[in-house]
Amino acid sequence: PTAPPTAPAPARTLRLVGAASGVRDVRREQRLVRSLAWERADAPANDDGGGDSGAHSGAHSGADGVPTGAHVGPGVDPVAGGLRWGDAGEDVRGAPNRAERRRRERQSSGARSGAQSGAQSGAHVSRHGGGGGPSPGRLRTRPTIGMEPPGYAPDLDAGGLYHDDEPSRFGDSDDDDVERANAGGRSLAAARHVVDAFDAAALWREGFSGKGVKTGVFDTGVRADHPHFRKIKERTNWTHERTLNDGLGHGTFVAGVVASQDGECPGFAPDAEIHTFRVFTNDQVSYTSWFLDAFNYAIATEVNVINLSIGGPDYLDLPFVEKIDEIVANGIIMVSAIGNDGPLYGTLNNPADQLDVIGVGGVDYRDKIASFSSRGMSTHELPHGYGRVKPDVVAYGRDVMGSKIAGGCRSLSGTSVASPVVAGAVTLLASVIPVERRWKILNPGVMKQALVEGADVIPGGPMIYEQGAGKLNLHASREILRDYEPRASLVPGSLDFTACPYMWPHCRQALYHGAMPFMFNATVVNGMGLTGWLEAAPVWTPTDGDDGDDGDRSSDLGKHLDVRFEFSDVLWPYSGYLAFYARVKKSASALEGVASGVITFTVLSPPGPDETTLRRSTVHVPVKFQVIKTPPREKRVLWSQYHSVRYPPGYVPRDNLDAKNDILDWHGDHPHTNYHGMYDALRDKGYFLEILGSPLTCFDASNYGALMLVDAEEEYSDAEVKKLRDDVVREGLGVFVVGDWYNVKQMESMRFFDDNTHSHWTPVTGGANVPALNDLLKPFGFAFGDRILHGAATLNGQAVAIASGANIARVPAGAFVHKGFVADKAPKGGGGGGGKAAVSGGNGNKEHVVAAFFQVPREGGRGGDGDDSDDDAVRSPAGRLAIYGDSNCLDSSHTSAPCFPFLGNVLEFLTENAKDTGLTSDKNLASEPYDNGEDLPVRRTDVDFDSLSTTRGGTPGNEGLNRCGPNSPIEFWQSAGGSGKIDDGHPDAKTAIGWSETRAETAMREAKRRLDAVLKRRESLVNVGGSSPASVERDDDSFSDADGGSHHALRANTRPIGDPRTNDDDDDYDADAGPFDDVKKRTPSRVTRHAGFDPATPSIDSGDPDRSGAVAWVAVSLFAAFAALVIRRVRRRRRAKRREGNSPLASRLARRHAL
Repeated sequence: PTAPPTAPAPARTLRLVGAASGVRDVRREQRLVRSLAWERADAPANDDGGGDSGAHSGAHSGADGVPTGAHVGPGVDPVAGGLRWGDAGEDVRGAPNRAERRRRERQSSGARSGAQSGAQSGAHVSRHGGGGGPSPGRLRTRPTIGMEPPGYAPDLDAGGLYHDDEPSRFGDSDDDDVERANAGGRSLAAARHVVDAFDAAALWREGFSGKGVKTGVFDTGVRADHPHFRKIKERTNWTHERTLNDGLGHGTFVAGVVASQDGECPGFAPDAEIHTFRVFTNDQVSYTSWFLDAFNYAIATEVNVINLSIGGPDYLDLPFVEKIDEIVANGIIMVSAIGNDGPLYGTLNNPADQLDVIGVGGVDYRDKIASFSSRGMSTHELPHGYGRVKPDVVAYGRDVMGSKIAGGCRSLSGTSVASPVVAGAVTLLASVIPVERRWKILNPGVMKQALVEGADVIPGGPMIYEQGAGKLNLHASREILRDYEPRASLVPGSLDFTACPYMWPHCRQALYHGAMPFMFNATVVNGMGLTGWLEAAPVWTPTDGDDGDDGDRSSDLGKHLDVRFEFSDVLWPYSGYLAFYARVKKSASALEGVASGVITFTVLSPPGPDETTLRRSTVHVPVKFQVIKTPPREKRVLWSQYHSVRYPPGYVPRDNLDAKNDILDWHGDHPHTNYHGMYDALRDKGYFLEILGSPLTCFDASNYGALMLVDAEEEYSDAEVKKLRDDVVREGLGVFVVGDWYNVKQMESMRFFDDNTHSHWTPVTGGANVPALNDLLKPFGFAFGDRILHGAATLNGQAVAIASGANIARVPAGAFVHKGFVADKAPKGGGGGGGKAAVSGGNGNKEHVVAAFFQVPREGGRGGDGDDSDDDAVRSPAGRLAIYGDSNCLDSSHTSAPCFPFLGNVLEFLTENAKDTGLTSDKNLASEPYDNGEDLPVRRTDVDFDSLSTTRGGTPGNEGLNRCGPNSPIEFWQSAGGSGKIDDGHPDAKTAIGWSETRAETAMREAKRRLDAVLKRRESLVNVGGSSPASVERDDDSFSDADGGSHHALRANTRPIGDPRTNDDDDDYDADAGPFDDVKKRTPSRVTRHAGFDPATPSIDSGDPDRSGAVAWVAVSLFAAFAALVIRRVRRRRRAKRREGNSPLASRLARRHAL
């Protein structure tokens, strides 16, 4: 291969200075911030995230079809083979640009082989978290673009494009992907392009091809002279790199799916105006501030459609979230990928999970949900409420043809592909409407209505939280737009909760009297205008039915339902939420049958152009439930959702430390998300699982056989501890407590510096909050320890996998104790280490207590055996406890092996005191208390967990209520200050179920205020006078790109001197205009700039030439001082990391990455 080109002098100097000082260029490691989905870090095959990911655990292909890891060697940028983590002190060497590197690699197959062997011999595994095993890789879960292994040729029966017998051409020539596309022997399904699958050509023949529609692509840029595009109207760069070109291929591919004119890989709207916003560097780095300014510029240039093939789990990144709302409020249709974290549930990415964004999932050409596609429900609302349905629609996302960086086509996969499919369809649909009335009719609400109402539900398997409304139907959506009249609607538009499997999980469990309220969260879409409000509270109208004297089961039971509503005061922008709580009245406690009815509500909006009266639209939504008799107590199980704390807003680490690709606990910990396998297993065994979203003081224990506290991180109030004890001792409640690892030394070793927030992040708790659980269990004599157990234990003759579990350190006499020979992977010195020595087993394992089962004795005296005439007399025998130290076998996200038979045996013991489960054998009976002699884990004093704990008064942003809410039985809600009257408002907006004239008037005023604010903000961005956040001018070619094409330079902050909007707050829309006031009141309302970054970073520095010399001198001086400080700080940090055994600089998963 030819020698790499000489690096620019400044970059070379920086590297030399850094090498001399022992400082690593951390910018290369900061690629971890937002990683492109076609790359994958070197990691063990079993670290792929669990679920169905085994199909993709082999070698992964790179951006151009070359397997990642195949060309990693000396002098080659590690990104080409998947960025790996190095030990402290390892240097990341410079490398030529991506295109040059690939050209050299293709020149010699010998060089390629050498690079492969070099990569394999140079592979190593570093430690992350001081004993946590191999590194977490890319700090995100799964690569999906080009994820197929070398030689992959998908089976048509599995939904692929090419025959199994087609020769593999990966990496064989410069035109590998084009040759693949042109290879013979394809079936009819394989021969069509994605545009053919939706019959876009029919609209082209009518003369519609996206003309006049401005579509923005926020990605990695595109070349100005790319032959696939007719109208690259404008290119802007918002990163610190001095280029507008795409050095990775992600942005080019996405733009090509939208608007390519190439016959081999055509896009949907070839005549659309493409505006590219380069917000990712070639190092795969991006910052929130770059997005904020690029969004402002999109508003200023009046873009119509935006595609975001990016995502991340941080739905509490409020500057970004609020800016998305502002974008939509300005009439821009936002389309975003739902995420590549499937097949795991509860993995929706932001911003696709927002109300006003069109979230897109992926399917293959056999109409099967792609394994990589993230799925719902959304988790914003937990534990107080229930998540929304997402994605909105699905589109083809596997083996889709798109554009290469400099020309030619290739086949890639991912929701990054599915999103521009929908964005291209939206652009094409917008061009169908005549220009003179296009943007008078069309808005984000109207387009969402057209897409979801026109979509085709995929029959035979995919559930609503996997496919949303179904697969995109271009022509059905076109028909809706053809005769569209402004109106409101509800998504979903009809709710048949008896239809399985589409309405899973709701169709799996019927309603019955006495249960926790059934909750469902729908989205109100307002096509009439930006703002709106409900004229009155929604009304439940049951279907007419007569039970008859004999309680005829064929009669409709709708009138036996108590349905209450919670909804947005203001529908803004173009949308809001409508949730309802359904309970079965006592009158139907012995009845079975179908209960149906209609939910009706009316939406009002301000008058449209040339109108003088309010717009009005009444929505009717049919609803159907299955109702059964109340099950017996021993079959009813209660799940505590309230005590789950997850990311965001704090660093809550993963439960399984071996799951290196998913370092945070962010999947919801709900039976309908990552515990869905457990939910189905319980239903298959005849158990009814109910969800408690309020504290433990908010349920009647006499109704339930068992309470499950699984992977709990929340604290417990004194009232909860007392009530649980009373419920067990006096009400006979069984309790299953499942812990997870908690080791302070391990948590300290997982601390890292986040380059985006410029702060250190450290776990606020372990996999579970063991100190809090120990407080809860103290009255019964149980306690968890701080060991981190790995291995398998035999319980009842069954091998149960343990992955990062906690040991049981205290057990009372009379309990049945189960021990296992398992490995302890806690950092040395992290636990007690002293006291009684553990018994040694084979392979270095030692004996630890892993499970315990206990029949709680009945109290003497008051509430005990001796006085049944007392008001507090025992109504049932005392309950039982089951203690287990690891949730991994119940969690479908990263399970080593499920343990559902074991769970069934535990519930039989708890609810029925079954003696034949093998869990209470006499050989396991502890005749005296067990104590391992070690100190119990204590809470960390160096973190502020109280700020994340609702019980302790914290308001992190996704918390529940620290009292009984409407998600608890009515009698508990009323005693906590709620009301059973539908027309009575509650002072707490989060539980305000009902309506009033005052509330209606307030909503109307707020809607008008938000509308005025949006118009004022838009005027400030669009009007003349230097008021835009970045002005555009023709480049003088002094910094021309390698392709020689024209591009623009952006001047930073060109507002007039003295303009009050030149301060650092100018980038944020009025936070008070957001849709969720209760959240915003808890959060600073202005954007906080990240230190060291100018939010309006220009693509090319264009300062005043008269002062260039002085500015350069000052810059050099500042740089020298800054470099000295940085070198000193980095050295100190590296020394600290070596002491802790930590990996090099890490970055936060929260930051969005390209999908």
